[in-house]
Amino acid sequence: MIAPLQPGSDDPRLILREEELDGGLELILLAEASLWAAVDAVLETEALGLGRSHWRAAFLLRRRPGIGVQDLSKLTSLSKQAASRTLADLEKAGLVERVSGDLDGRRRPAALTAEGVAFEQRTAERLRALLARAYRTGGLDGVAGTRRILAALAGSRQGVGPGRRMPT
Repeated sequence: MIAPLQPGSDDPRLILREEELDGGLELILLAEASLWAAVDAVLETEALGLGRSHWRAAFLLRRRPGIGVQDLSKLTSLSKQAASRTLADLEKAGLVERVSGDLDGRRRPAALTAEGVAFEQRTAERLRALLARAYRTGGLDGVAGTRRILAALAGSRQGVGPGRRMPT
């Protein structure tokens, strides 16, 4: 009898062919396109002139309050200049507040305003509905497996931000 794997451990028996890996990549790209289409639909109704990077920053600020330009850049793979511009746009729209850091005046942690939280939530609601429907299709084992796979793909980005550590 083969001993069951511990959650989070690698399965040395798992050997995937190039075609299977390419199929997985294709599904990830198609799922991403579906999620971004939902984001775009909500952003269109907002009429704030904001794009995907703005919503993504707002979502990450809700999940990781106090991140600044450097952390946002690490989390999203945006250049520091693009991350700075994104936060400035959100601040100008009244969705984000930034204050000078305690030790370094150049660091300006950001937080969502009440309007920013509402903006982020309107879009996230749509995405949560899509994700919940997909999770129900996969069942409990599928949800757990998907989360492990996505966490492995996210890698060290999971530990970015104030008070964040890599999951054990």
